[in-house]
Amino acid sequence: MIPTPSTTAAAPDAGWRQTHLGRLMGSALRRFDARVLQLMAHNVEVPLALSNLAARDQVSAAHVHITRHLALEGDRLTDLARRAGMTKQAMANLVDQCEAWGLVTREAHPLDARARRVCFTPAGLAWLQAFRDAVAQAEAEFRAEVGDDVATVVSIGLEAYAGGSGGD
Repeated sequence: MIPTPSTTAAAPDAGWRQTHLGRLMGSALRRFDARVLQLMAHNVEVPLALSNLAARDQVSAAHVHITRHLALEGDRLTDLARRAGMTKQAMANLVDQCEAWGLVTREAHPLDARARRVCFTPAGLAWLQAFRDAVAQAEAEFRAEVGDDVATVVSIGLEAYAGGSGGD
């Protein structure tokens, strides 16, 4: 007879699938990013069209990759994609959308006439400042919810884990 869940002595605890560390970190990241986008959607300094996009969930965490990784002096698409951990094609699609929204522009590269450089527009710089403000507020809300001591330990632990060798 082949054992089935009904014939085994005790079914194993399946709760770990929902509460393991990776799942908790992923859920926390999605919550944090959603809060940041919500705050940006209500920031009066963000151009209205961009605020409306964020409010209607048209801006995703993927779009925030450009906000996180684009250097203030601009970047080649390949460098931007590498820093964001994305393929060049995926980043090109995001840059196309962000360019249509007025966040970034493509300009001639000052040192290489064959290359183009992705740069923030003035609206993109306002978006970047709103991102900075929203991250600061979301972090403050996290600290208020879990307490300063826990927030500090979580931050130190995540920083150590993210910079670690991964068991290599």
